[in-house]
Amino acid sequence: MDARLFSCSMVKNGVSEEKGTSMSTLLANPVEMIRQGAPHLISSDKELAVYTEALFRLTAKAKPSRHEEEAIALLTLLIDRYESQRYPIPDAAPEEILRFLLDQHGLTQRDLASELGSETTVSLVLAGKRQLTREHIARLSRRFHVEPSVFFPKR
Repeated sequence: MDARLFSCSMVKNGVSEEKGTSMSTLLANPVEMIRQGAPHLISSDKELAVYTEALFRLTAKAKPSRHEEEAIALLTLLIDRYESQRYPIPDAAPEEILRFLLDQHGLTQRDLASELGSETTVSLVLAGKRQLTREHIARLSRRFHVEPSVFFPKR
């Protein structure tokens, strides 16, 4: 991937704004497009690093252009696809997620008593003997800045 990566012209109503060529003309030889540096599926961690750096540069701009916004969307899709396939996140039980968050934040069971009501409840949840309630999930989501769905049991 080189500087030409983001030099593709915008296409509106099937016609290139810069050259007046149709979309079908631009896509007539996709192999050549990729050979010349168009974004492609990521196949290695080295490519992932290059794409991620390009994405960081683009997202750091205060007011990205329309072309840059489309490049951000494309790079995000490509990076997400690679990471999902290469580094899948296994399903985990809510108590495993909670234990992980405690560890990552350097917290103890006592630190969650206010979110779950008591230290006993925290202990029971972590032991898998009690399920989290909706209110517990809402409080934990706010505390750890995560989506509530991470605490939903996987079936």
